[in-house]
Amino acid sequence: MAGAPGGGGPGPAAGEPLLQRRDSGQGSPQPPAHGKPQEAFLSGFFTQDQSCPLMLQKTLETNPYVKVLLDAMKHSGCPVNKGRHFSCEDCDGNVSGGFDASASQIVLCQNNIRNQAHMSRVVTHELIHAFDHCRAHVHWFSDVRHLACSEIRAASLSGDCSLLNEIFRLRFGLRRHHQICVRDRAALSIVAVRNISREEAQKAVDDVFESCFNDREPFGRIPHTKMYARYAHRDFQNRDRYYSNI
Repeated sequence: MAGAPGGGGPGPAAGEPLLQRRDSGQGSPQPPAHGKPQEAFLSGFFTQDQSCPLMLQKTLETNPYVKVLLDAMKHSGCPVNKGRHFSCEDCDGNVSGGFDASASQIVLCQNNIRNQAHMSRVVTHELIHAFDHCRAHVHWFSDVRHLACSEIRAASLSGDCSLLNEIFRLRFGLRRHHQICVRDRAALSIVAVRNISREEAQKAVDDVFESCFNDREPFGRIPHTKMYARYAHRDFQNRDRYYSNI
């Protein structure tokens, strides 16, 4: 993983799952309940088994963060197939989703994902883990610093630490608040999936924070809003055109 110790090379072996189904989940603790009221109203017309695939399809087709990541995965030799690489499941606890590294599959917790905006954040977060898994030799279980690096990137680049989300959490400020949020969310995600203390998780985050926070691939910038994500998608699509003309 770029920015993580021991980076470079293919993804980890199949015996190193990031998420263990039913027992624990990676990545996406539930955010505060907010979103467009009409989305929650319309979701009442569908069962969980129906609404999860429908929300996923809309996210894959329309979300600019996700479009960047899907293009980057394809460019890195790991094209994403909706039927193969996503699974809507009921999950224990309050986990919203996870990346199962052993199956190269993203699990979406249909009993915990509440609306379209929530679905988009979870898919973006987990696709960042999948992208790191594709491009780097990530030891998800044997080196907590590798996990910390991917969690830092996911918290920073997925929109999880957007100003709007932080306002709903009643935690916001002006001075370096994005970095503070990223450190906090990354440590929370590690504790959610590892049997370690908050202090140990925070130390792992601190050890790799600078290099991993500054690794903004494939966006090239921190996409604070959908507008910035659209710019990032445009720039990513133009990369090949630029290099082909050199």
